[in-house]
Amino acid sequence: MDLSAIVTLSALWLIVVAVAALLFVYPRYRRRRLDATPFPPEWLAILRNNLKIYRAMWPNQQEQLRRLIVRFLDSKEFVGCGGQVITDEIRVTIAAHACLLLLNRPSHEYEDLRSILVYPSGFVVEHDHHDEFGVVTEGENYLAGESWSNGKVVLAWDSVEHSLSNFADGENVVLHEFAHQLDHESGVTNGAPLLYRKGEYREWARIFAKEFAALQRAADENRDTLLDPYGASDPAEFFAVVTETFYERPHEMASKHPELYAELQVYYRVDPREWQPPPEHPH
Repeated sequence: MDLSAIVTLSALWLIVVAVAALLFVYPRYRRRRLDATPFPPEWLAILRNNLKIYRAMWPNQQEQLRRLIVRFLDSKEFVGCGGQVITDEIRVTIAAHACLLLLNRPSHEYEDLRSILVYPSGFVVEHDHHDEFGVVTEGENYLAGESWSNGKVVLAWDSVEHSLSNFADGENVVLHEFAHQLDHESGVTNGAPLLYRKGEYREWARIFAKEFAALQRAADENRDTLLDPYGASDPAEFFAVVTETFYERPHEMASKHPELYAELQVYYRVDPREWQPPPEHPH
């Protein structure tokens, strides 16, 4: 082998080593550096004030949540829309609720999500509607939040603030939209997120299909339900709605929907009943 060939091979080898370092070594180094970053006191004040259940978490859960928030804020871009100015309160508050869904779970940490678009209030989007006969009509929808499959979540800040005012009403726009992001990790948003083992899907499907059908019947009959009737619209919305209820009204959900609660407890690997007292007057 002549000298020029040896030089070429050496150069190629150096390139391979450099690429490998960028792909594998640097991300690990960056992650370790992020995890060692002190959590700013001003962020902690926001976290304690805007995630009401934070104070009731176990110390190891609090530490894990803070670490997840730092990673989240390092990797996601927040974009103000419609005149909304992005502040630390907005960033930390949304990150805290999004990362609450990641506690104790092996997850991708929303790796496909790149941007969170924040409007000051509800925003209008155009969607095509398909009826049962296949007829397509165009229309505008006024929304408080939306999760897109192209790496974006859209939120109305006034709706987020409304969620903060009562963390026990079963309605939380951030939990709802980020549940959709988890759902989409499987490649399709259909109410069946990535589970830990293939054998778990049969039980998941049985329980969710039964509970979804029961909510649809209740909605058709205009009966009051613990679960938001909006969850009866399709399986993806059902998963997002039951996630909100699981975290915000855990005692009532465990009482009225024990199988569903137990299935979500296995998936999310937390028991939110530990963080909230039972309601004095259950609905």
